[in-house]
Amino acid sequence: MTRPLALTIGEPAGIGPDIAIAAWLRRREEQMPPFYLIGDIEFMRGRAGVLGADVTFAETGAAQAADIFPVALPVVPTGHPITARAGHPDATSAPAAIAAIRRAVADVGAGQACAVVTNPIAKSVLYRAGFSHPGHTEFLAELASQGGVVPLPVMLLWSPALAVVPVTIHVPLRTAIDTLTTDLIVRTCRVLAADLTQRFGLQQPRIALAGLNPHAGEDGTIGSEDQAIIAPAVEILRREGLDVRGPLPADTMFHEAARRTYDCAVGMYHDQALIPIKTLAFDDGVNVTLGLPFIRTSPDHGTAFDIAGSGRANPSSLIAALKLAARMSTAAGTA
Repeated sequence: MTRPLALTIGEPAGIGPDIAIAAWLRRREEQMPPFYLIGDIEFMRGRAGVLGADVTFAETGAAQAADIFPVALPVVPTGHPITARAGHPDATSAPAAIAAIRRAVADVGAGQACAVVTNPIAKSVLYRAGFSHPGHTEFLAELASQGGVVPLPVMLLWSPALAVVPVTIHVPLRTAIDTLTTDLIVRTCRVLAADLTQRFGLQQPRIALAGLNPHAGEDGTIGSEDQAIIAPAVEILRREGLDVRGPLPADTMFHEAARRTYDCAVGMYHDQALIPIKTLAFDDGVNVTLGLPFIRTSPDHGTAFDIAGSGRANPSSLIAALKLAARMSTAAGTA
């Protein structure tokens, strides 16, 4: 890699700073790609002290980060000092988290970083500060907008054991059913297929769509949505040359033999897709946002306020997110 990864601090009071430090400390044994943390160096020194971590920090610009990475954890400042304590967000948390995301996207756009990797944010903390987006994904889509056109962001959860995409994301289940349309499924799968090809190197990705109802509707006897909404989407995508099948009964899609028949499973709502992957790969799952003009990955867990600053946070998911971002950048030719 010739350019580093831009890693945001996330919610400063959470475990993001802890796992960033842990990932850097494992840089040799894990053969980590170079990355820099976007945040406040004095805050990071304080958190390292709380953790008892023997780590050297260096404040720098993105262009120098890759050279510094072997000997110090590079920190690119945002100009937002942080005073939050581990487990206790304060008024500095939201501005620091938001500024880090903006800076990461700007650095990738300027060609100084090859991908964005985001540490977990606390949505409730951001909402209290006036943040108007449902989460990371929607905010990143707005930052990626061009000419007033906002891209369709698609959330992929990836692990070596399973990759899944939910068509509807952070909405109540009743709303998800009302929101589900043939067009939304088609557009989601087009984005998925394009990124699996361009950024994961799969020439003809195999995509399996879950049914919405038990037994995929049982020929319309257990709900009409599978035949009326999902099946037409499958036909449209097949006519476009994509390897798509479904709707399939969701309760038989995720055992080991079934998983070998597809590259990604598409669920119709959040939990239908995320429960299987979090069961199989809780520690090393990675959240990937597809459909953006840049690569973005994130650990697949939250801020874990209860263990922040304790030294018990597991960095495995962040390490996987950093490695996957580097892999995707190499496949896409942007590393």
